[in-house]
Amino acid sequence: MTVRLPLFPLNSVLFPGLVLPLNVFEERYRAMMRELLKTPEEDPRRFAVVAIRDGHEVAVAAPGMPDPTTVPERGPAAGFGPDPLAAFHSVGCVADAATIRERADGTFEVLATGTTRVRLVSVDASGPFLTAELEELTEEPGDEAGALAEGVLRAFRQYQKRLAGARERSVSTTADLPDQPSVVSYLVAAAMMLDTPTKQRLLQAPDTASRLRDELKLLRAETSIIRTLPSLPASDLTSGPTSLN
Repeated sequence: MTVRLPLFPLNSVLFPGLVLPLNVFEERYRAMMRELLKTPEEDPRRFAVVAIRDGHEVAVAAPGMPDPTTVPERGPAAGFGPDPLAAFHSVGCVADAATIRERADGTFEVLATGTTRVRLVSVDASGPFLTAELEELTEEPGDEAGALAEGVLRAFRQYQKRLAGARERSVSTTADLPDQPSVVSYLVAAAMMLDTPTKQRLLQAPDTASRLRDELKLLRAETSIIRTLPSLPASDLTSGPTSLN
């Protein structure tokens, strides 16, 4: 079974259950938000988020280096090459926009939450913004997901402590963490300081247990690395920068 939704490509990975703030200023995405606002408030205002494999999150808007005569790209697929489907990772996440607020200058402030994983089937660039045919992916638990989740939570707490120590900051040990294996797997995947390809690998894991096993290896490796480093870049552990779009 497939569904067609507006498509929002980003240089980051969205996981189910995680919050996504967006600052929408490009016309193609402003058009998308105007269309979503036509949906009644009581109904979900859904769009799909995919990580960019090869392309640019923000299209070139003016001539620049090294060729000042370069003609800026226009249209819904600007920056993604002749085949947008090939520019994106194949698995993404549906986002439900809880807040879409239009500013006086026509840009939008959006707050959305990831809901369901989806696989890209096709991409349509014929309208004012990209849309995609998507296949919804079920989340299978896999073998020993519960025990693995407990191990990942223990390793994640140790990772937090090491990371806080490397930054000479304190970390709260009383914060409640979930115990549902799938939720644990997505929270840890989003919270760890990993590059986009690694996060994408975690998103498209075949089941929860596989994702948790991968995370356990990553947590142990990252914690070991942090132990040997005098300092780390000052980026927040549980939240990333707001997308320019």
